[in-house]
Amino acid sequence: MTRSPVWHPFTQHALEPPAIEVTRTEGAWLETRDGRRLFDGIASWWVITHGHRQPHIMAAIRTATENLDQVIFAGFTHAPAEQLAHALVRLAPAGLEHVFYSDSGSTAVEVALKMALGTARARGERRDRIVVMEHSYHGDTIGAMSVGARGVFNAPYEPLLFAVDTIPFPVAGQEQATLDAFEQVARAGRAAALIVEPLVLGAGGMLMYPPAILAELRRIAAATGILFIADEVMTGWGRTGTLFACDQAGIAPDILCTSKGLTGGAIPLAATLASAAVFDAHYSEDRARTFYHSSSYTANPIACAAALANVEVWQAEPVAERVATLARRQRQQVEALAGRVPLANVRTCGTIAAADVPGAAQSYLAAVGPRIRQHCLQAGVFVRPMGNVVYLMPPYCTTEAELDLVYGVLEEALRAVAA
Repeated sequence: MTRSPVWHPFTQHALEPPAIEVTRTEGAWLETRDGRRLFDGIASWWVITHGHRQPHIMAAIRTATENLDQVIFAGFTHAPAEQLAHALVRLAPAGLEHVFYSDSGSTAVEVALKMALGTARARGERRDRIVVMEHSYHGDTIGAMSVGARGVFNAPYEPLLFAVDTIPFPVAGQEQATLDAFEQVARAGRAAALIVEPLVLGAGGMLMYPPAILAELRRIAAATGILFIADEVMTGWGRTGTLFACDQAGIAPDILCTSKGLTGGAIPLAATLASAAVFDAHYSEDRARTFYHSSSYTANPIACAAALANVEVWQAEPVAERVATLARRQRQQVEALAGRVPLANVRTCGTIAAADVPGAAQSYLAAVGPRIRQHCLQAGVFVRPMGNVVYLMPPYCTTEAELDLVYGVLEEALRAVAA
């Protein structure tokens, strides 16, 4: 067989079978070249919210192509970007008044970090450190890797990464250690910002912590002059049960990153929302205080139109009810599954359900993950465990019957690998 020229992400081509060609998507399903239908159990890496090819979003994309393609966004603007920015400011936690567009979660984080350091410099503050949470993941560009956990994902690139201050993950019963560590870092006076994934650390293993801890971290940051960055790239748009995870803690960050579900998963787009104080720190007749960041495709009009249509879906359809229903069913299903097969640390947050496979190596490289994935694929369900962590994050259109099917297949896979 001729080797494909395509280099796939997070794929060891020496070990993985040839990539499966998908020819059509609809609802919660992927259809393949060989005629199979696969349930998309992880929403195509957490991006699909309402379901694949949501009609209103697809129609908005088609309409946008009749009038616009990419337009330089330095010195120019267009209606989709303006309308979307107003919509995002209305939907986001209070106080986020400015929207900077980019094209992925990683770049949204890069923008946030540069905003934070730029703000400190503009204010004349000697704050040059970023505080991060243990086990976090914020993307694969250099700044995003620097503020993520060090390990197999980024070990070869260590010479490029900058130093950060790390606070421990708030393990249940040991949350005070996290807060104390942050207090200690804050007192040193060097921290420009704290960046966290609110409530759920995604690629770190779907680790979950309560809203009260998030609120307390925000309080400490505000009291010590540290900017609070909420990386809601995965947790936003209903994944944790509310539009944004910050809503559950009743907090408003200084900077918020959003992507993935921003367009319902249909097309790439990201936005970094900032408070007026962050914007005003860069607002000056001194050109040196300009926020120097851009991408060739900043505020792509077609992507902005898709995101605006996503907002309209949230406003016109009972999306919140669908999220609540799916969250309830996920909790019931994973708890019932844990009563039938060995699972450890069963946890849910909104539409996310996760558990650890006991006895398996606690590592992203654990062999049990690929074995479960292959077993499920053969039975028509696509999941992608992270080492020994099995999780499901399906689209909101998932029916009760579909979820029954998925958990039945997952149970068979867990029994097979245990045997």
